[in-house]
Amino acid sequence: MRIVNLTKETTENILENMLKRSPNNYGEYEARVAAILEEVKAKGDEAIFAYAKQFDHVELTKETFRVSEAEIREAYDLVDADLIAVIKKALVNIREYHANQKQNSWFNSTAQGTMLGQKVTPMDTVGVYVPGGKAAYPSSVLMNIVPAKVAGVGRIVMTTPCNAEGKVNPLVLVAANEAGADEIYKTGGAQAIAAMAYGTQSVPKVDKIVGPGNIYVALAKKAVFGHVAIDSIAGPSEILVLADETANPHYVAADLLSQAEHDELASAILITTSRELAEKVSEEVDGYLQKLSRREIIQKSLDNFGYLLVAENMEEAIDAANAIASEHLEIVTANPFEVMMKIRHAGAIFLGEYSCEPLGDYFAGPNHVLPTNGTAKFFSPLSVDDFVKKSSIIYYSREALAPIHKDIEAFAASEHLTAHANSIHVRFEDED
Repeated sequence: MRIVNLTKETTENILENMLKRSPNNYGEYEARVAAILEEVKAKGDEAIFAYAKQFDHVELTKETFRVSEAEIREAYDLVDADLIAVIKKALVNIREYHANQKQNSWFNSTAQGTMLGQKVTPMDTVGVYVPGGKAAYPSSVLMNIVPAKVAGVGRIVMTTPCNAEGKVNPLVLVAANEAGADEIYKTGGAQAIAAMAYGTQSVPKVDKIVGPGNIYVALAKKAVFGHVAIDSIAGPSEILVLADETANPHYVAADLLSQAEHDELASAILITTSRELAEKVSEEVDGYLQKLSRREIIQKSLDNFGYLLVAENMEEAIDAANAIASEHLEIVTANPFEVMMKIRHAGAIFLGEYSCEPLGDYFAGPNHVLPTNGTAKFFSPLSVDDFVKKSSIIYYSREALAPIHKDIEAFAASEHLTAHANSIHVRFEDED
């Protein structure tokens, strides 16, 4: 990996380079995505079945479109029992973590005859998109469904592609069933997003769509935003390790590569105050690459978006980490808790040499659906909050409104909204 001295110019160049990975920069796909959305909107299931034949080489019918109870039972027979046990253990941690995020409605009243508050209500129906293809991500299934269940969402609809035999990955089905999906449909890509956004003869229209996907899925989610809510437009994965001379280079290199293997567009960055550590990490990376199965993907990721940055001091390193606002941030320093207090922008923060990123991906409990491409400056991880909505509650008695009614009328009049003023005035016109 390249070793570069950290400067303001270096940071700016890295930010510019990383932004090239954003789905917002792939406009050439938008017309194709728009055509798929319109086709599904107009033809419903018919369009879905046609796209399944075209893209997945499978003949779907109304009877085979939805995953059956028999298919879910079959999936349990195909998945190793020990792995099912691991999924159940992870589920306990994920549920317990998200249960702490749950908000309650609140109301405050006064002796003057007012009551103000906030009513928290879960969404009725949520759609979860799960990618198919060569890889299966049951962990992503858990992370998207569990917070919705904890929030109290009444109906969770999942879509995921099937293979040419009409079968969905059994591990994905087991994870979905354990997490609490109510119904699962065999469709992927932009057409799956369209089905959930607009509804078809089989798939219900949902209130919100969550879940990762390829560029077509990302652009489709962007296009349907407004018809439904979405979680985010996710970009490629990224990790930033903030380390000093006390860090173990063997561990740091392994952690950088854990994200680089995701995608050729993934980013892996080390910012350290120790050039010696940077040099050792570079050597360790070369060693790992000789034996890792996805080394071609990793190498392209590192060549394009991998950096070993050497800072003059920890303050400079922290400033750069905040500017980059990484999806995953590992702090491997003599006092990681002290450094953590100075971090303002990161999706998830991992403290100490044993809190590696995969711990968060699979098991610890916090959600692994995180903001990417610098959006951690204004977005948060997926949470229970994403599956509820809040209504303001206002109650005033006549006695409470009487002393202030002329103030409100004056305010409305200043905006030339006479009907607003009149709405207040008529309640007290007998006193004028």
